[in-house]
Amino acid sequence: MPSEFFRSLPGGSGALRMRPNTWKKFRIDWPLLLLLIMISSYGLVVLYSASGQDADRLGRQFMALLVAFACMLIAAQFRVKTIKALAPLAYLVGVLLLAAVPLWGVDINGATRWLDLPGLPRFQPSELMKLAVPLTVAAYLSGTLLPPKFNYLLASFTIILLPCGLIVIQPDLGTSLLVATSGLLVIWLAGLQWRYVFGAVLGVVASAWPLWHFALQGYQRQRILTLFNPESDRLGAGWNIIQSKTAIGSGGWAGKGWLNGTQSQLEFLPESHTDFIIAVLAEEFGLLGVLTLLMLYILVVMRGAYISISAKEVFGKLVAGSITFTFFVYVMVNLAMVSGMLPVVGVPLPLVSYGGTAMVTLLAGFGILMSIQSETD
Repeated sequence: MPSEFFRSLPGGSGALRMRPNTWKKFRIDWPLLLLLIMISSYGLVVLYSASGQDADRLGRQFMALLVAFACMLIAAQFRVKTIKALAPLAYLVGVLLLAAVPLWGVDINGATRWLDLPGLPRFQPSELMKLAVPLTVAAYLSGTLLPPKFNYLLASFTIILLPCGLIVIQPDLGTSLLVATSGLLVIWLAGLQWRYVFGAVLGVVASAWPLWHFALQGYQRQRILTLFNPESDRLGAGWNIIQSKTAIGSGGWAGKGWLNGTQSQLEFLPESHTDFIIAVLAEEFGLLGVLTLLMLYILVVMRGAYISISAKEVFGKLVAGSITFTFFVYVMVNLAMVSGMLPVVGVPLPLVSYGGTAMVTLLAGFGILMSIQSETD
């Protein structure tokens, strides 16, 4: 990837570059920070409309952003070797918390995914595993000869599958798939041989029938069937997708204008402030608004890829690559889900959808990217 492009980003040259010690002292990657602030600010504008102009909800999101950015800056202060040493401990704590969810978790809408511990705000332990799993797999594989041999792959898959199994029974299939993706990306970046990839694909194909009949719950099967024919249940399972595609299509090139979207303002679009917020953006800001957000996302991915390539240690390369491309997966899955190309799995749009715990985890991961970059310069 041409380094000249990244030098052209803010912080790569110019006035801010004349004072490199200021940013290096606090281990802050200025291009990445600027892009994240731009996306989250854009998200607040869209959220205000998507939430029905609810100032209280906007205020809670703003406070969550402040906490998340503070966590990012704190994470950036840790040295990479310290992060590597703490990864197994974070993984162990996360697994214990996940094991505690079925026993002492809070049931919301038929799912037990949250813990409400004394003195702490309610949180989802599964969010911790989005970072703990790739960090632990990267710490394990970075101490081996790459590409990893079969026994190391087997151990890595065990590290991934244990928390994923605990998340599936909550039930939360969407989050378990994202956690698995973050760990599998580390294995892939470590140089996974193609014969294992083909073997995994064959295994998935062979297990499709038993998974459909014995592993997936009824509502999960219904979501997959609705993907192919949402009109079969227009007022039920297909309602979200139909209304989402209506909102996206009606926005045109420039949109109907901020606060003027009919699907969201008249409450035809469910979950408009969380999973389906991109439909609100498309309706009110049009294709131009969506492309603007996508460009910001792409720049974040490019910056993250640059940090991964530039990292000096194998652990840093694997972690930075996994965090970056997992972020890319979040964006692509949400867009595909809202546009009817994938089943609805409850994946929020990063830094735009309403929510606190996921945002803290996401920005803490970018703080780790900043830590890796600070030891590259």
